[in-house]
Amino acid sequence: MASRADNLASNLSLANFSKATELRQRIWFTVVALIAFRFLSFVPLPGVNPQILGDLYDQTRGGVLDLFNTFSGGSLERMSLIALGVMPYITASIVVQMASALHPTLMALKKEGATGRQKLNQYTRYGTVFLCVIQGYFLATGLESYGAQSGLQAVVDPGIMFRIGAVISLVGGTMLLLWIGEQITARGIGNGVSLIIMAGIVAQFPSFASNMFEGGRTGAISAGVIIGFIVMIIGLILFISFMERAQRRLLIQYPKRATQRGMMQADRSHLPLKINTSGVIPPIFASSLLLLPLTISQFAGSSVDPNSGVGRTINQLNFYLQHGQPIYMALYAILIVFFCFFYTAVVFNPEETADNLKKNGGFIPGIRPGKRTAEYLDYVLTRITVVGAAYLTLVCVLPEYMIAQTGIPLFLGGTSLLIVVNVTVDTGSQIQSHLLAHQYGDLIKKAKLKGRLR
Repeated sequence: MASRADNLASNLSLANFSKATELRQRIWFTVVALIAFRFLSFVPLPGVNPQILGDLYDQTRGGVLDLFNTFSGGSLERMSLIALGVMPYITASIVVQMASALHPTLMALKKEGATGRQKLNQYTRYGTVFLCVIQGYFLATGLESYGAQSGLQAVVDPGIMFRIGAVISLVGGTMLLLWIGEQITARGIGNGVSLIIMAGIVAQFPSFASNMFEGGRTGAISAGVIIGFIVMIIGLILFISFMERAQRRLLIQYPKRATQRGMMQADRSHLPLKINTSGVIPPIFASSLLLLPLTISQFAGSSVDPNSGVGRTINQLNFYLQHGQPIYMALYAILIVFFCFFYTAVVFNPEETADNLKKNGGFIPGIRPGKRTAEYLDYVLTRITVVGAAYLTLVCVLPEYMIAQTGIPLFLGGTSLLIVVNVTVDTGSQIQSHLLAHQYGDLIKKAKLKGRLR
């Protein structure tokens, strides 16, 4: 028979939304914070000429800047105060996560609980500032040199003062963005940083849709291609939603415990192992590594002689690493699979999980606690990671192939779809949790009233 909690979860309705005052306030706060993020993306960096930034950016399309520009909602293209977006924070958090799983000192710090997590978060912020300074300086110097070589002077007054001002502005913009994300997490709904990335991706959807339908109107893109592309996106969204919720649940059993009333029945629970444990990290890392040579060659500009050995090598790399090329697709798939296994091994430790189960008296039926449990967890995790890697490869490679064949601009790639669907599903789950908590609150109030009447 279904429990009261199951009945409540099945009867959840948005009709109760009007009664959930706290949830409404959280949603409105999130909307206002995301609007502030979009306003910041249009504030230009001091000392640049916004009229020619678009022409200058068009000459560097196709590199890793496209990926960063997508995540920042077009801020990099407009060279705004938040041009770096939250990518430095994402990179720093990934590095700290990996270091905490490999370095003994950081590993011990991670096990200290809330205090250790607070210190790791502080290290992540220090790493974010460091990366912002490095990336901001290279962005400012690259903007000066590349603009001069192409005949487009994007910087009004090049020099050391512009570089210092640009670095300070970019660091301040990124840290302000992180503060907004933390406020959304604490006072809004959903994960703030993830929502900011999703808002940046979704903000470019109108221009993408208008360009696609304009191409269909002019005949540059056939109607069949547009319909097929829309069907592919809908199918991938449904497939991603299913796979991201998919789990391999391992039965965990606890021994019977004696109480004052006698023997209790043995407790049972489940250890959920996600099919895609690594999330969106593998596509991001794979895209960055593959597009890095193309971006470096674009910033090199005319400083490298195309007839020299280095110039010919760079041109060959640019040709083979273009979107849709067989070598690019093969390397992209291989790197995604590699990072799936690597990052899963970093974030999930079978031996530590087995030790925790053994300390709490839990065991998997038919498996001995300790070493045998760790080997079984590694056995199961390896096989579900194969499924997760195949799923990520399909989701990321299929849109790349379709975009290369049809010529539709790279906007809704696999990584963007993964981020949008993941954040949407997570935010929807949190909204359901708030509605469920609100209904429980109503039940408790009614129970108290009935008790008083008696």
